[in-house]
Amino acid sequence: MDEISFGTDGWRATLDTFTDDRVRVVGQAVADYLADEGFTAPVLVGYDARETSPGFAESLAEVVAGNGFDVLLPERDCPTPLVAYAIADRGLSGALMVTASHNPPEYNGVKFIPSDGAPALPDVTDAVAERLAEPDLLPESERGTIERVDVVSPHADHAMDLVGDDLSDLTVVYDAMHGSGRGVTDALLEAAGAEVVRLRCERDADFGGISPEPSAENLGGLAEAMAEHDADLGVANDGDADRIGIATPDRGVLDENLFFAAVYDYLLESDSGPAIRTVSTTFLIDRIAEAHGEEVFETAVGFKWVADGMREHDALMGGEESGGFSVRGHVREKDGVLMGLLAAAATAEEDFDARLDRIEAEHGDIVADKISVACPDAEKARVIDDLEDVLPETVAGRDIAKVVTLDGFKLLLDDGSWLLVRPSGTEPKMRVYAEAGSEDAVSTLLEAGRELVEPLV
Repeated sequence: MDEISFGTDGWRATLDTFTDDRVRVVGQAVADYLADEGFTAPVLVGYDARETSPGFAESLAEVVAGNGFDVLLPERDCPTPLVAYAIADRGLSGALMVTASHNPPEYNGVKFIPSDGAPALPDVTDAVAERLAEPDLLPESERGTIERVDVVSPHADHAMDLVGDDLSDLTVVYDAMHGSGRGVTDALLEAAGAEVVRLRCERDADFGGISPEPSAENLGGLAEAMAEHDADLGVANDGDADRIGIATPDRGVLDENLFFAAVYDYLLESDSGPAIRTVSTTFLIDRIAEAHGEEVFETAVGFKWVADGMREHDALMGGEESGGFSVRGHVREKDGVLMGLLAAAATAEEDFDARLDRIEAEHGDIVADKISVACPDAEKARVIDDLEDVLPETVAGRDIAKVVTLDGFKLLLDDGSWLLVRPSGTEPKMRVYAEAGSEDAVSTLLEAGRELVEPLV
């Protein structure tokens, strides 16, 4: 049990540590938590496209049903956001999702999603972790049932109702990266009328030998296929399709900050409401909001904090620079499937590149990037403590106007640029982020951040 630790988004580990016995321990902990909290409705156990995921899901289902809960299993591997939506749609007690998301094939993971379909906050994950114990199953006659259900169709119907645009004039290239978005995101786009060109839409438990992360270096084929088919938009999902990557004809694979800005701008054409963004996400959102008389609320990194902010402020959209987004009217869980449809709807309204050109002309150019500095997990807290003592008065020749300590240290500079240093919640690294008006300025800020952090590690 000492090997089981719940991080930013559940427990993930390599398969030498992520074993069936330990997965069953997590299942027992969730069952005990739900029972202690008075939940009696069924529990959904979802799983992604990894080779070991169906087996782990069946083990979890056996343990949860063995504690008296009826259990629902999807008919196939499925995206995490479909599991989150099913919780709210069916009035479930919650769900377990077997996925390592964008991690390499040698990983797997499991996370608990509570009854509201939003990511579990620390008080919930701590309560589950406190209950880690060997499975203790009821007699056969007292156990719950296990049933296979369709989670794809209800989510698709909801997405179509929420977005509701005709995409019949669009050609979209969709890259599933061999993950669970295949046959889901592409089918949704097609149902809305788009012509869809499919890439990597065959299940491959090894994801073609790469991490299923929709980053620019992994999506070279997306831009090429767009040019070949004269496509209007490229859409990609990570392994469990909770995150999105976008490509446009002129800009290629798009920075997620720009995607956020464009979709928020699109939503504000017909609706109103604040945006929620993490400390690592672009100030361009703030400029767009201000132009529409709206507010922006900043959170720590992690979609659970974005989701909590969306609840508190009835936000129109929430997101983070790593590609996770949701909108009002949907469950407060990042959803790369829904966002693919929404990106296409925005493109149908106005060419995505033209929209971004207009936004930049009105609000200024924004360039953002990040680097990592290796740092053992046990040293992260000390590094942050030590950093407070060595913060400079200037960075890259600019005065520090303000220091934000919501998550690490964010140094706001007098020209509107910023530098952020924070510990990674998923890897043994310190993250250094920067935003400025040019690539050269961002590179200079990132190097200044590296020089601040490396001597402390």
